[in-house]
Amino acid sequence: MAKRDYYEVLGVAKNASESDIKKAYRKAAMKYHPDKFANSSDAEKKDAEEKFKEINEAYEILSDAQKKAAYDQYGHAAFENGAGGAGAGGFGGFSGFGNGQGFDFEDLGDIFGSFFGGGGRSRSQGPKVNQGEDLRYNLTLILEEVANGVEKEIKYKRDGKCKHCHGSGAEAGSHMKTCTKCNGSGHIRVQQRSIFGMQVMTQECDMCHGTGKVPEKVCSHCHGTGVEHETVTRKIKIPAGVETGQRLVVRDGGNAGRNDGIYGDLYIFITVKKHEIFEREGLDIYCDVPVGITTAILGGEIEVPTLSGKVKIKIAEGTQNGKEYKLRDKGISYGTRKGSEIIRIKIETPTNLSEKQKNILREFDGSLENKNYKEGKSFKDKIKRFFSKFEN
Repeated sequence: MAKRDYYEVLGVAKNASESDIKKAYRKAAMKYHPDKFANSSDAEKKDAEEKFKEINEAYEILSDAQKKAAYDQYGHAAFENGAGGAGAGGFGGFSGFGNGQGFDFEDLGDIFGSFFGGGGRSRSQGPKVNQGEDLRYNLTLILEEVANGVEKEIKYKRDGKCKHCHGSGAEAGSHMKTCTKCNGSGHIRVQQRSIFGMQVMTQECDMCHGTGKVPEKVCSHCHGTGVEHETVTRKIKIPAGVETGQRLVVRDGGNAGRNDGIYGDLYIFITVKKHEIFEREGLDIYCDVPVGITTAILGGEIEVPTLSGKVKIKIAEGTQNGKEYKLRDKGISYGTRKGSEIIRIKIETPTNLSEKQKNILREFDGSLENKNYKEGKSFKDKIKRFFSKFEN
């Protein structure tokens, strides 16, 4: 398979500055770092590993001025054996990545150390890519907002990039320089005694905190950290149909990484407040509507609430308790689908009757016949058949 253009791999233009190339590399490397795919499928892991190798390969060339110049002139051929103008061994003695020979583990930095926790590294590790912490925001919504989606404005505090030094940690007018303790690698070697004798271990440089760079003069505002506290106001689009327990991710909405690191993410955890009228089941909503006994007997028109306003529905004559009426497309939206509203009739028996009212009801009840009580008559017939078995 033909190699992709290195500029395309990092997503930068050919005239991109060294700083732009570095920022693009950090962002891409964090996105496809194997540690982020620990719980993914084998296919996803393999794809991430391949992309991570490709990103490191591209950065290895484009971050080196001499190799970048050769690549701009000859393309990938500059690093293949026998490349024109680069000698029999390719540019600067650097053999091609694709043929599997002469692979320079030291130049590639953090690839195999990331895969195997440092055990597979031959000589050194690359500078650390600082990523800020992820943040959590708890957002409570009402059912009306969930029904069709809503845009909410949220306000929260986080560590943003220092506005004085733009996140670098260096005082305005000064620059970042290579750390003299680790020579820009971000890691130092230390000797430790163990049961196997003295061992040489690689650990993060305590002077530059793994970045490989230190400010010539520390920023007076952030004291060299590159971050400062800030209050952020954002507008967040909440899709229709979300439920309690779901979460939304706002990329780069978290804390800024120290020393010009990349931002973490903001996780918005959703809670939908219990409604005093409606009860939700999936995309459908239910509403219990009390109906007077006279309306239930004679039928009529009643007014019921929906999430979009009031509507009138007709109640059939002789409506029984628990009867359901479906209002289509009055429920919760989700993509191209929309649920219904289910009206459940709750016949309300009158209380606190006067003696006159009771007499009217007694007179009315006395005028009724079996044909007026279909369910009652059916039940009495069942009881009669049941007890007839014991009489024989």
